Amino acid sequence: MTDTFPAYLISKTESGQATELTNITSDDLMDGDVTVKVEYSTLNYKDGLAMTGKAPVVRRFPLVPGIDFAGSVVSSDHPRFKQGDRVVLNGFGVGEVHSGGYAGMARVKGDWLVALPKGFSARQAMAVGTAGYTAMLCVMALEQHGLTPDSGELLVTGAAGGVGSVAVSLLSRLGFQVTGSSGRASQRDYLIGLGAHEVIDRSEFNGKVRPLAKERWAGAVDVAGGNTLANVLSQIRYGGAVAACGLAESMDLPASVAPFILRGVTLYGIDSVMASIEKRQQAWDRLATDLDLDQLEKMIVEVPFEELPAAAQAILEGKVRGRTVVKIPS
Repeated sequence: MTDTFPAYLISKTESGQATELTNITSDDLMDGDVTVKVEYSTLNYKDGLAMTGKAPVVRRFPLVPGIDFAGSVVSSDHPRFKQGDRVVLNGFGVGEVHSGGYAGMARVKGDWLVALPKGFSARQAMAVGTAGYTAMLCVMALEQHGLTPDSGELLVTGAAGGVGSVAVSLLSRLGFQVTGSSGRASQRDYLIGLGAHEVIDRSEFNGKVRPLAKERWAGAVDVAGGNTLANVLSQIRYGGAVAACGLAESMDLPASVAPFILRGVTLYGIDSVMASIEKRQQAWDRLATDLDLDQLEKMIVEVPFEELPAAAQAILEGKVRGRTVVKIPS
């Protein structure tokens, strides 16, 4: 195959990196045993970092960014997949050390692919994307901890973002009472529409961290890290849990051991990049049954392929709400 198709390509420069929209062929794709025609991709916070070079996400050059994609198999030497199969990919270093979804075609290892659950279109799968799949992993961790709707109120930080939006929707549909935290007061109606019981300002978690604060939440999903996560931990009820999956605020954690040894709080680290295929398939199967697709549609903003660089900058500035999908031109 020598078809030509559009792609974003990140190259190394003397001052850092450069991102350009260009055309490549299948001969330019990296090694792998499955070739996929990419129909849709999405924009995550990590994609924003990669596209702008604001953090050293990309570690191999030249490289096609895009940590997610969904599409159909063009050719396969992998026993699990055949031509025409519908597949989705999240993580595994794609968009970081292996070319990803911001191109008309992608060639990857079949071991990285998940069969697209019935009922999901490629567009819907990318509306979920890594953010929604990560949110499902967080929900699963809290459930496995033993939290139920009777346990008490849950908190979701960064609630208007990609992970937060899906987490609010999932948890509320599962019967939990959910409070969303956001720095954007204008998003209150949006979050209430997704099922949030209450919306509070993220400034409530900006203050100096106390070892133990008043017990407020049975559990939480946190995308922020930093001072926010430290304050959330200090407010978790006895025996509760936090699923932490992001560092939008900071990689630091200025907390004490008090919540862990005096209240028996558990902090779950949620890794979506290298999670096993079994866990991925479980998460996607749960999304197919537990996610309200009508609510998912409310989260979607579709960005033209050529406007991805501007959207990447916007997501880093906290100006993107919900889930951004990108139709990939052939």
